[in-house]
Amino acid sequence: MANPQELLARRVQDGLAAAFGEAFSGTDPLVRPSQHADFQSNVALSLPGQLHRPPREIAAELVRSLQITDMCLPPEVSGPGFINLTLRDDWIARQASEMLGDDRLGTYRAADPQTVVVEYSSPNIAKEMHVGHLRTTIVGDAIARIMDFAGHHVIRDNHVGDWGTQFGMLIEHLLDVGEDSPEAGTLRTDPNRFYQAARAAFDSDPEFAERSRQRVVLLQGGDPVSLRIWHELVALSMDYLHRMYSRLQVSLTDEDIRGESFYNAMLPDVVADLETAGIAVPSEGALCAFPPGFTGRDGSPLPVIIRKSDGGYNYSSTDLATIRYRVDDLGCDRAIYVVGSAQALHFRMVFAVARQAGWIPETTSFEHAQIGNVLGTDGKILRTRSGDSIKLSALLQEGVDRARGILDELEASAQFDEATLASIAEAVGIGAVKYADLSTARDSEYVFDWDRMISFKGNTGPYLQYATARIRSIFRRAGLAPERATGPVVIAEEAERGLALKLLGFGAAVWSAADAAQPHRLCVYLFELASLFTTFYELCPVLKAEDEPVRASRLALCALTLRVLLGGLDLLGVPVPERM
Repeated sequence: MANPQELLARRVQDGLAAAFGEAFSGTDPLVRPSQHADFQSNVALSLPGQLHRPPREIAAELVRSLQITDMCLPPEVSGPGFINLTLRDDWIARQASEMLGDDRLGTYRAADPQTVVVEYSSPNIAKEMHVGHLRTTIVGDAIARIMDFAGHHVIRDNHVGDWGTQFGMLIEHLLDVGEDSPEAGTLRTDPNRFYQAARAAFDSDPEFAERSRQRVVLLQGGDPVSLRIWHELVALSMDYLHRMYSRLQVSLTDEDIRGESFYNAMLPDVVADLETAGIAVPSEGALCAFPPGFTGRDGSPLPVIIRKSDGGYNYSSTDLATIRYRVDDLGCDRAIYVVGSAQALHFRMVFAVARQAGWIPETTSFEHAQIGNVLGTDGKILRTRSGDSIKLSALLQEGVDRARGILDELEASAQFDEATLASIAEAVGIGAVKYADLSTARDSEYVFDWDRMISFKGNTGPYLQYATARIRSIFRRAGLAPERATGPVVIAEEAERGLALKLLGFGAAVWSAADAAQPHRLCVYLFELASLFTTFYELCPVLKAEDEPVRASRLALCALTLRVLLGGLDLLGVPVPERM
């Protein structure tokens, strides 16, 4: 199945070739949704310079060559040369009926699948995840899920911070306080507290800071004591990450973890090759690359530090090794880095160095999928009242608690037992937090507002979850399993037509989100679909339909809407309770 917009685009291209010659068959047909019809082609307005004819005359000639009577009413030319295209009701109905039997809901697989590396989450080991990790985790997971469904070979990559200065600092502090001391025990109970104590010592004690830096060099060199403690710190963090990822219902596993330490053995060759190529040069005791086009405010070239003056490596060194590994070993065609916007300059410079070195082929895309900040209602970065970062675990629990409070207000406790209520609250609370994030363009900041995100009205997770629950309720009352509602679909009312036409656009929404690595595009589609279903539900009786064919058709539309909503929410990683 092709989505209507794509199929019309092909038909218009065929019409261009028939009307004006084969040379025009590759012209962008400029088919877009329209307020004046289902779709509109503006291609005639782009051709006067080539055809030396007025756009309305071009449009009229094109209309005479269009072969679309099987799917459209007679096209109309309007304005300066717009071609309005209105789909036939019977064509929409047939396509919706076919979609009912399609496991992929009208979404085609990539004809030329790519190997796509999606780097996301990437928390620092030995610290709890905070609210800042929320977006990189769930947006990245949604991108990976959508790419998977689109038919690409997706490699998830959790580039955890398990190497570098912070570990020198942590290991030195642990050795100072004693591995069996009560303070060392906080690594298990309150890792943030231990990290903050180590950080305070690093910031206030120059001698400790120097020892920490030297400890990094020892760790990178394979010192047995340093490695033993490092392994213990990593093991503690892995247990924590398992719990957080499980609650967030993200698809990352241990096999997806390739932290900074993974690339340690590759760093000497990376540095040596850049030095041999003349890209990395000595500068103030360090080894640096100066990619063309990057300058400071004073006009001086900006460096990418490849090796520090103490002989140690840093995250730029590791990122360059990572690029080589992803191209040479993983064979990636596209690498998507789901990382905060603050790292934009860093990635542009590192990618520039890698391209300068010839490590990224021209046909391979390395892109920074920038993530905007999460703000409080005061417009500042979301923090606790004391100014600390909010722990992600606490944030998620508050979401579940708030969802439970709403369920109690709605007297849901009279309908469900305690275990069911807890399960619904978990799905609604976690789903509300995730959807609020995913429904915002990933590179935009957004205000974290509990009242808005946990509402059952508007573009929210609970609103979409409730739409699925309402459809399931219809089928329970009908005594029919949704998969047995096979139609056929017939269209007699405008609300039926609007819902069916929106359903046919699911594949286009998936591909739009995949191509741009923008999950919010799928959210927009799902919200519009749920809104159209609400209109349909209010205007078109389903179980009380006047005759059996109409009832069967409307049940089929309900079943198809349920499948698309569930499929779309699953691609976003948003949990959906069976009942609400």
